[in-house]
Amino acid sequence: MELLDSLALGFSVAFSLKSLGYAFLGCLLGTMVGILPGLGPLATIAMLLPFTYGLEPLTALIMLAGIYYGSQYGGSTTAILINLPGEVSSVVTMLDGHKLAQQGRAGVALATAAIASFVAGTLGTLVLAGFAHPLTRLVLNFGAPEYFSLMLVGLIGAVIIASGSVIKAIGMILIGLLIGLSGTDVNTGTLRFTFGLAELWDGVEIIVVAVGLFTISEIIVTLENRERRDAVIGTINTLWPSWPDIRRMIPAILRGSTIGSIVGVMPGAGLSVASFLSYTMEKRVSRTPERFGTGAIEGVAAPEAANNAAAQTAFIPTLMLGIPGSATMALMLGAMMIHNIQPGPQVMTRHPELFWGLIASMWLGNVMLLVLNLPLVQVWVKVLKIPYRLLYPAILVFCCVGVYSYRYLAFDVLLAMAFGLLGYVFSKLKCEPAPLVLGMVLGPMMEEHFRRALLISRGDFTVFLTRPISAALLGVAAVLVVLIVFPAIRRTRKRVIAEDA
Repeated sequence: MELLDSLALGFSVAFSLKSLGYAFLGCLLGTMVGILPGLGPLATIAMLLPFTYGLEPLTALIMLAGIYYGSQYGGSTTAILINLPGEVSSVVTMLDGHKLAQQGRAGVALATAAIASFVAGTLGTLVLAGFAHPLTRLVLNFGAPEYFSLMLVGLIGAVIIASGSVIKAIGMILIGLLIGLSGTDVNTGTLRFTFGLAELWDGVEIIVVAVGLFTISEIIVTLENRERRDAVIGTINTLWPSWPDIRRMIPAILRGSTIGSIVGVMPGAGLSVASFLSYTMEKRVSRTPERFGTGAIEGVAAPEAANNAAAQTAFIPTLMLGIPGSATMALMLGAMMIHNIQPGPQVMTRHPELFWGLIASMWLGNVMLLVLNLPLVQVWVKVLKIPYRLLYPAILVFCCVGVYSYRYLAFDVLLAMAFGLLGYVFSKLKCEPAPLVLGMVLGPMMEEHFRRALLISRGDFTVFLTRPISAALLGVAAVLVVLIVFPAIRRTRKRVIAEDA
């Protein structure tokens, strides 16, 4: 009954005209920007986040959530139509989705992606609602030591997110920590890493870093790559899958939704892990695995379902624990903090209308995406035919206006440009910026809880080991370190042996 009452509260909030309007606007903007080549969900949210500053916290989060899964759908559209994934998780969709488009079944592939996203989003929202109360009861027992240990697990999870070198990922986390700790020390009033600039006394804003690293740098990289990718030419005559397609889709969607719901709860796992796992599962259980990669409908349905289910359940560690599982969730976490909402179990106890209204609006957003995107398929095809050289100036203008509108400082715009160049350098060095953002978001909170724990324990460092939950979380962190380091050591030994031979 408690869950039903909470959902009733959420839908009463989500069905207000204001909430519905901002959810629709978020879905529309997210899809429109997400289909642009080179801009995935992360860059889309980074670019549009400043335009939510003047909104109330609930409507801002509802709009951002709509932008989030709207841009994800947009990334799948580009993967299917022009073989250009909007993000890593869309790479799997591209394998069979673009093959279907080349066979003249682009509409069927897009409809499959939309239906799978809706079903998986619905199941993911139910999982999110079901986990809320039990997890809150557990987290209410957390104190400063537990939160510090939890933040440590989150930072180690940031290493897992990075697919490249472990050393580079750790380096990016440390850079993010240093950026996050810049400004005025809350406890002592000491200025740290400000370099004599008054504009840095309040620290570096996350939106400046996000826009620079993910949007401006992506524009530079995309312009540098002169490879031309053509959209699918012609009219899309049919959208609806055939009956044999539907029979293959249904079990694939259910399996993908289950995998995505589980993976999304794990901090650091990411949407790409869910997509790859679901695709691998479908290929293994299929009686005709040779069809995959040639236009199998399951190859579109399963990863899209896993992707969207994980996107919904990724809000569990972000909202309940304050641990973002990805760089995108880190931006959502930053948005909550900008609107003076402290993530954690108090979100549900202190702001039940916000928490449950957001959950209900997620389901409504998935409905809107289904209704919105299927009729607009031809529109998205025409947008994708616009030369990118005509689009990127407008994107840059939006970025600059958004960054400037937060504090009305030209310094922030210049700093965003600097981070854009830095992001371009990182791409050349094959250093992923996602761990940097996670380090920047988690670093200040980690420091705060560390110092608070030591104040409470009067400088006794054993407080982190004598409290059971904190000790268990530190154990998890140690296991994750072993899982990260051991494969790296094995690869190094094999390379050394190969060189000696």
